Amino acid sequence: MKRSTDRFLTTHTGSLPRPEDLIRMMYAKEEGVPVDAAALSQRVASAVAEVVRKQATAGIDVVNDGEMSKPSYATYIKDRLSGFGGAGNTFVYQDLASFPSLEKRVFGDPGRSRRKTPACNAAIGVRDPQGARDDVDHLKAALGPIEVQDAFLTAASPGVVSLFFRNEYYPTEEAYLFAIADAMRQEYETIANAGIVLQIDCPDLGMGRHIQHADLSLAQWRKKAELHVEALNHAVANIPPEQLRMHLCWGNYEGPHHCDVPLADVIDIVFRARPSAISVEAANPRHAHEWKLFESVKLPEGKLLIPGVIESKSNFIEHPDLIAQRIGRYAQLVGRENVIAGSDCGFGTWVGQAAVDPDVVWAKLAAMAEGARIASREFWKH
Repeated sequence: MKRSTDRFLTTHTGSLPRPEDLIRMMYAKEEGVPVDAAALSQRVASAVAEVVRKQATAGIDVVNDGEMSKPSYATYIKDRLSGFGGAGNTFVYQDLASFPSLEKRVFGDPGRSRRKTPACNAAIGVRDPQGARDDVDHLKAALGPIEVQDAFLTAASPGVVSLFFRNEYYPTEEAYLFAIADAMRQEYETIANAGIVLQIDCPDLGMGRHIQHADLSLAQWRKKAELHVEALNHAVANIPPEQLRMHLCWGNYEGPHHCDVPLADVIDIVFRARPSAISVEAANPRHAHEWKLFESVKLPEGKLLIPGVIESKSNFIEHPDLIAQRIGRYAQLVGRENVIAGSDCGFGTWVGQAAVDPDVVWAKLAAMAEGARIASREFWKH
């Protein structure tokens, strides 16, 4: 991870709007309709080139592939790992349960309603080692003519895989998690060995509380979260912390979120994870207040914060002055060199999801870049 030396850098969480024709191809693939593999790969490659260029134009410093190759940040693993062929999973979102009309709308999202989450019903192994290599190649090719500070690729954490894909094979939850960790190690190390920053997506440490383990006490759930971090650390043991970042999320959906576990109840566990940088929701109405936590909680030595300073579910374009204020709050508390501006979550979490208009997405990212410039002038006195 590149640290700030004279200004605040900008990045985002991972997924970005996909072109309409690529969405149609991905829909067909998910539904089992024959799709020409070479044509799909070529379209993914061109989409990655386009999305990298758009990020650079918007002023984003640390860019990625927009997750163009994936049906979602987590469910893509069913195509890359073997052992998943059981019945699909069902989910109860605790916060939505009291609002049935809203629940129906959220689950009716074109992307979310198409997701495939077959249970684990056999030993897990690496099915498609080429998938991660292709992601690396597509991103590196796209970066060729573009000047940016750094680049990253995302991958699902062992814990979030266990959240979406029910275990019907392994004798214990721990055995299941570590089997996932061992299988995902290939993807993680492929990305890191290519010299690209690896972001591990860890909504299991936030969203997992009210979706996967809502029936547990806080103390019991914290034990689960600790196990998830142990499995993550096992999987990335060979990767330097400085080449790792992680994303903590409470679910990228427009719901009440009143059942979200407070950041204060999980931050100490998050700090035990090996990644040096922590991306966290910090702009939406449920979590925007949690910057105050760092008045009493010290950021460990060597860690970076990537607070979300723009929302990922709202078409409001945040004012650059507001973005600068949000960046400044964190800079004052944890040090300007330890802050990179980011987004709350992805803008295309599921293929076909479009809570924010694609054109607005790019305007929001440009506003973030402008807000970072304003904050930089204040904190570095340019």
